[in-house]
Amino acid sequence: MYKAPVEEIAFTLKHVAGLTPALEGGHLGDLTDDLVDAILSEAGRFASEEVAPLAEIGDRQGARLADGKVSMPDGWPALYKAWAQGGWNSLTASPDFGGQGLPHMLHVAALEMWNSGSMAFAIGPTLTIGAIEALSAHGSDHLKSTYLPKMVSGEWMGSMNLTEPHAGSDLGVMKTRAERRDDGTYRLFGQKIFITYGEHDFTDNIVHLVLARLPDAPAGTRGISLFLVPKFLVNADGSLGPRNDAHCHSIEHKLGIHGSPTCTMIYGDGRFGDEPGAIGWLIGEENRGLACMFTMMNNARLAVGMQGVAIAEAATQKAIAYAKERTQGKAPGWQGSGMSPIIEHPDVARMLLTMKVLTQGARAITYACAHAVDLSHGEDARHWAERASLLTPIAKSFATDAGVDVASLGVQVHGGMGFIEETGAARLLRDARIAPIYEGTNGIQAIDLVTRKLPLSDGKHIGGFIAELRDIAARARAANAPALGETGDRLEASIDDLEAATQWLLATLAEGKQAEALAGATAYQRLFGLVLTGAYLAKGALADGGDGRNAARAALCRFAAENVIGETVALRDRVTTGAASLAAARTVLD
Repeated sequence: MYKAPVEEIAFTLKHVAGLTPALEGGHLGDLTDDLVDAILSEAGRFASEEVAPLAEIGDRQGARLADGKVSMPDGWPALYKAWAQGGWNSLTASPDFGGQGLPHMLHVAALEMWNSGSMAFAIGPTLTIGAIEALSAHGSDHLKSTYLPKMVSGEWMGSMNLTEPHAGSDLGVMKTRAERRDDGTYRLFGQKIFITYGEHDFTDNIVHLVLARLPDAPAGTRGISLFLVPKFLVNADGSLGPRNDAHCHSIEHKLGIHGSPTCTMIYGDGRFGDEPGAIGWLIGEENRGLACMFTMMNNARLAVGMQGVAIAEAATQKAIAYAKERTQGKAPGWQGSGMSPIIEHPDVARMLLTMKVLTQGARAITYACAHAVDLSHGEDARHWAERASLLTPIAKSFATDAGVDVASLGVQVHGGMGFIEETGAARLLRDARIAPIYEGTNGIQAIDLVTRKLPLSDGKHIGGFIAELRDIAARARAANAPALGETGDRLEASIDDLEAATQWLLATLAEGKQAEALAGATAYQRLFGLVLTGAYLAKGALADGGDGRNAARAALCRFAAENVIGETVALRDRVTTGAASLAAARTVLD
């Protein structure tokens, strides 16, 4: 059974991602170290004791649709009510609407634990929090006062409606349309697919944020507007009014996250209301809806990265526990009687340590990204906003790839039993597989990283960040600690690979050779993630968390440096020389 690693999460936040310096510098208001520990401890308890025990039920029963209504798995509505009453929905929301105004770092740490307990459960509240962010940033005062208090409290939930059958990542070709009415509202008509938690029985009302196009809108993404479309209209006194003309037509039968209802939503077919058309209210300005939605999507991408971390942590815990109990053969040097636990076999130990490296690396990257988001609202805002922008695609892609890789290794550690549903290892792999796909596939993240994020400040930001990573490598080398082995030298070599690949990409883009640059974008994205993994593990190994785990952190850091991050040299070669062979081989696909 999953047990939230509260101590390791707190250590990573404070000593690797930057929470302690931010607290000491007064950048996070009245937040104290003791309050941080209390929040993490309770989030861990809730995830371990309340969420995790219901994960298997959710996977087995799934969400169920009948007569347009979705019933959630047994025990889940009560679980959500307890979660909302605990105040978890309001962690980062504005106090003006009942929120606690806490840093994003605490939110993502709690999010990791809830997703480790059950990714299918946690994804619903995650989308509500994203909808709150978008509405807070771009909604009118009327919309904010009407909807935010009940969304912040968790009494109502939200959803994000982008994708259509013919319009996945290319939102510019969407067909859902909106028509203006004289009373200032709009009527929406169209179909959306893959809408997570578009219908459920957790709350009485669901607040849909829907992208649609006005009749006179410009073509492409410049002509998209964002609308708030509630499941039930809201009366002047705040009570629920009549049903809006929006409903769930069907739910998907998926590889994983079975407890999460993935809905096909129909807007404006006349099923409800006096006339066809789902009643909506404009968020932000007409034809500028994508900018509004990106407020929600950017943090959602980090939240998806947290799903990868969460699955990796749960899979690692499960695999280690199994490897300690399962006996098979006799490992080299085994002195005990009978067969040895499989954890004693070198190859099993290699897999488990690789799982821990990828998990801890992904955790550090995502937490560092959240730290940058927090500091982007204070002094030196531009620097930290650029850091958050740079780290977001890496946090989303590296962490979700790690979730799949680690869950797959977890199945391998279990052997044949990993392929059997009863062990739970297969569920983690099935759940993990969606994360590299949604909120912008990892290939799209690589395009964003290379074409938009590397050129920030004319490439000066990435140059400064690489200098920071070199400082960590120099400190590891200067420590001259036998426990760190060749960490300093190996990390420095990988940073050399990162810098060389970065300079090549920037030069190639400057020459207008975008296709050549994009051919190596995914390889570059992984190269960057591996370097950050090595650097952040080294930073943790050089810190004293006061918890007696320094030796363990140093050992894991050395394993990462000498067994994992060396892949960067091959990735560098793929970035700088792989375009020609890719272009030549394209004919094979004809």
